[in-house]
Amino acid sequence: MASSTKSSSTTSRETAKSPKNGKNSAADLDKSGIGAETDYLDLFRQMYLIRQFEIACGENYSKGSIRGFLHLYIGQEATGVGAISTLREDDYIVSHYRDHGHALARGLDINRSMAELFGRSTGTSKGKGGSMHLFDVAKRFMGGHAIVAGQLPLAAGLALAQQYNKTDDLTICFFGDGSTNQGVYHETLNLAAVWKLPILFFLENNMYGMGSSIERVRAGGIDFYPGMATYGIPAAEVDGMDVLAVKETTELAVARIRNGEGPQFIEAKTFRFVGHSLADGQKYRGQEEVKEWEERDPIITFPTKLIAMGLATSDQIAEIKAGVDLAVENSVKFAEESPDPDLSEIHTDVLA
Repeated sequence: MASSTKSSSTTSRETAKSPKNGKNSAADLDKSGIGAETDYLDLFRQMYLIRQFEIACGENYSKGSIRGFLHLYIGQEATGVGAISTLREDDYIVSHYRDHGHALARGLDINRSMAELFGRSTGTSKGKGGSMHLFDVAKRFMGGHAIVAGQLPLAAGLALAQQYNKTDDLTICFFGDGSTNQGVYHETLNLAAVWKLPILFFLENNMYGMGSSIERVRAGGIDFYPGMATYGIPAAEVDGMDVLAVKETTELAVARIRNGEGPQFIEAKTFRFVGHSLADGQKYRGQEEVKEWEERDPIITFPTKLIAMGLATSDQIAEIKAGVDLAVENSVKFAEESPDPDLSEIHTDVLA
């Protein structure tokens, strides 16, 4: 299967900022190593659900129904869906503050997720966490974390518990390129390597942090995966706009972890079509670059290829869209009609 992956030993690279460089394995579905059991339509449904959910979040943030900060996952759907589709129910997922997409890909209830963003008592964290703190212990989805890189040592702790209990479960930790400037990033990589923890470090490299590109703030440039050789952690780069390439690359890493080979590292080159948050004026990047990346929008390119290859029909795609649109509309209605947390709850669930 054609996959845009590279190992940590790769010495040359294509410039990931050019959308023309991404190889799209969806073009080779008939030769796919993914297998016939893959539900391509479900992968599309999940990506479309995330997109429409995020659009609804943006609209309701503008109305004042969602408060605080709002970091949307628009453009990065193929990365989260492709990676999480490879996991088992007993695996842990730990995420950053751009967490809505990961939560929905894991199967968190859409109504409770929207209610959490609205700050309502029916939310996943009783309305006390908001956008950056979606949790569901039953799904082994351990957050949403607002502190940059704060999720990394927590993920290592979960992986250590899995190792201690002698299971073949694993922990996947999503983080952005901005996290790599934190000391705890390096500390966690080192400790995970020394202890051979069953953890998959998954870097969603969307090229921009809060107000600046990677190239302006990082001495090592835009590629992170080659640096994993320092820690002895096998690493790969993948086209994060290609859901099947992400799925295949993650399956390989997951298999190695379950085989007792220790931590793995994946760097997905992806792109957010919106600002860092909805308060971001995006003056640090040009709209032409955004438009170039939008040509690779997985919400458009993936179903187009499925139809072209006879793996789906236009009617099937339309039916999925209609069902998702209704589900998102109902989630907003559920959130609007849900009660606010009672004032008596103000000190419950607070641990210090």
